[in-house]
Amino acid sequence: MKNKVKTRAEAIDMIHDGQTLMISGFTFAGTPEGLIDGLIEKGVKDITLISNDTGTAEFGMGKLIVNKLVKKLITSHIGLNRETGRQMTAGELDVTLIPQGTIAERIRTAGAGLGGFLTPTGVGTIVEEGKQKLTIDGRDYLLELPLRAEVALIKAWKADKYGNLTYRRAARNFNPLMATAADLVIVEAEEIVEVGELDPEIVFTPGCMVDVIVQA
Repeated sequence: MKNKVKTRAEAIDMIHDGQTLMISGFTFAGTPEGLIDGLIEKGVKDITLISNDTGTAEFGMGKLIVNKLVKKLITSHIGLNRETGRQMTAGELDVTLIPQGTIAERIRTAGAGLGGFLTPTGVGTIVEEGKQKLTIDGRDYLLELPLRAEVALIKAWKADKYGNLTYRRAARNFNPLMATAADLVIVEAEEIVEVGELDPEIVFTPGCMVDVIVQA
């Protein structure tokens, strides 16, 4: 069996300037803080970041924003991080805001190998600009396309050495979705156990989706 357990430095060395990264988390829950710190230490720059939010200036993805490592941001919420808003209004950061349910479903469809999905969310607003609109049974829908990344950085509560993952409570959020929608999946796990120690009933991400495991 391939050894997927690496040091944080080994994992971060797989990430390069200019790549598209998905980073999991919902404000303070389920965010791979150690991997984010590793990106900052290495100085990986010109990132296209896909995330639910940008945390705060002191926590989570917000630290990447503060250090100006992100070139383009695709997210649903920036309200807790004033620096994100400042960079956006100053023209220093290219920001695309997407409704939260839509960004989640775009990631899910990418992982499922689908060509997109139809949603009424955003019809009649600036969200529909540049998108195909279809009318079905008298109701308008927007065609939303899959959202995929080169690298996904996710956080697990426990991982076995094959990469089977379980998450703790609200930290489950975007983690299982993002694990399906990237070419390289790197997991930061609070605890790493031997294969067979995890109850299959609590495995939400199978090991076949995971490439690298790092101890939190």
